[in-house]
Amino acid sequence: MTVLGLVGSACGGLDTRFRAELAAPAVARGWRPAITLTPTAHRWLDAAGELDGLAALTDLPVRSVSRLPREPRPHPDPAVFLFAPASANSIAKLALGIADNQALTVLGDVLGDPGVTIVAGYQVQDSRLRHPAWCRHLAVLAEAGVRVERLEYGKPWSAVLDLLPASTG
Repeated sequence: MTVLGLVGSACGGLDTRFRAELAAPAVARGWRPAITLTPTAHRWLDAAGELDGLAALTDLPVRSVSRLPREPRPHPDPAVFLFAPASANSIAKLALGIADNQALTVLGDVLGDPGVTIVAGYQVQDSRLRHPAWCRHLAVLAEAGVRVERLEYGKPWSAVLDLLPASTG
């Protein structure tokens, strides 16, 4: 199975949709998910009892905190990342180079690498689209080679998996 860096941030529906509509379908498509969550996303999924279900989908630990210097790296280096759901806050931080949590550090370390594919499925309220910096954030990510796509309300998040290259596993 090909490793997929599956990164999630706290957005509405995360607690019920992340495993069912992103992680499990990714596995069904031949991906081996290396899951990294923002601290808030981890907390939400823990409170919803979803972490055990996520762990059952992969042989890799579900991460949300950085490792200590002497600890081994828990995930291999994926050549493909799916950042979904991506909150407006996380999209802005990634575009600005702010890596204040493990999820954004993982993505920031590979942003702009021509050998790495990043797809970002963002979920934002319509009001966020009017913010003067929003379009610039999306443009910065697109210029870095990130394929950005809005997760449409009422539609399955799994549609964003169609934007990934085919798994070679």
